Amino acid sequence: MTHSGESNVKLNTIHAVEEAERIYDQLVAWRRDFHQHPEMGLETYRTAGLVASTLRELGYTVQEGVAQSGVVGLLENGEGPVIMNRVDMDALPIQEENPADYASEVPECMHACGHDAHTAIGLGVAKIMAEGRENWSGTLKLIFQPGEEGENGAEIMVQEGVLENPRPLVILATHIWNHMPFGKVAAAPGPVMAAAEAFRVVFHGKGGHGALPEKSIDPVVTAAMAIMNLQTIISRNISALETAVISIGALHAGDAFNVIPETAELRGTIRTYDTGVRERVLKRMVTVIEGTAEMMGATAELELMPLTPALVNDRSVTSLVQEVVVDLLGEDALEIGERTMGSEDAAFFLQEVPGCYFFVASGPEDYQDRPHHSSRFDIEERALVNGVAVVVESLLRLMPYRGD
Repeated sequence: MTHSGESNVKLNTIHAVEEAERIYDQLVAWRRDFHQHPEMGLETYRTAGLVASTLRELGYTVQEGVAQSGVVGLLENGEGPVIMNRVDMDALPIQEENPADYASEVPECMHACGHDAHTAIGLGVAKIMAEGRENWSGTLKLIFQPGEEGENGAEIMVQEGVLENPRPLVILATHIWNHMPFGKVAAAPGPVMAAAEAFRVVFHGKGGHGALPEKSIDPVVTAAMAIMNLQTIISRNISALETAVISIGALHAGDAFNVIPETAELRGTIRTYDTGVRERVLKRMVTVIEGTAEMMGATAELELMPLTPALVNDRSVTSLVQEVVVDLLGEDALEIGERTMGSEDAAFFLQEVPGCYFFVASGPEDYQDRPHHSSRFDIEERALVNGVAVVVESLLRLMPYRGD
């Protein structure tokens, strides 16, 4: 992977931070509008309509309806590479508890992960790049994606051919990040978000009276033992130098205090970075679940549901983004070790095309009380400037200076 390098930095007349600050009021207005009108899943039609109309006004060729409500904007600007910037647009099924005047107007629906900010950042990038097109050459491809929160909208977009016609050379994507106080930007090579799968286990026993457990085969006890036994996979089958998580999120069994039910159901998630570790975890899961059931005289059904692969950053592209962060915001702003066992379906894009997915710290002063997926989630809106500036400057360094 190569980029246009130092000459482009010296010649282009876009000062990314200054330009992002120039449109700060517009960024905030966009973000707050999206925040007030959140949409979930693949049905982000209002958001997509505003995105599409804004892109058209800026001179982009626009395609709508990808993965139901996704938007693709193309700005062809002479010969040069095709560079893609991906943005997600969807919200979460959460009732907002913030008193802000821009709080969600939709019951049980809230931008609790920051995709409203992402959409605003994406439009800010679109505006600055379009208005400064004399500074770069190539094709800018903007992807506004629905359905990141559990719908795998990225996978659907890939299946519908969004990476073709034209195919990008590099992909950039960002996520505002309340786990760090405002001012930092985290970019690391290699895996930065985990592969995720959901699983469901149903233990079948023999129901009966709670006072006569010896005449039953208790699926509740079996499920409880399995929960504990599954944790030994992490502690005893995976090296301490490797990374994996198994978490049980739900246990359902029976509805009476004095009845041993026929079945008990577990639901949970598995997170891994490495494909070899993943295979080891899955193989041991089958052994542990079947062995626990057999020991108790029960039977078990295991259903595995892969969700997303690990999100892996390209080393060269990430190095470029790191240089941009240092040049724009200073050495103290760059974090290089931030990784999470959370998952992100942008991994489907980065499986196909090299790129960098980086985190823009957005935590307000009380950020520890406003985590992602919380009803109190909110951000320091100055993070919008940092997000736009880093993406814009990275694009300029990936695209040759026009010089005309």
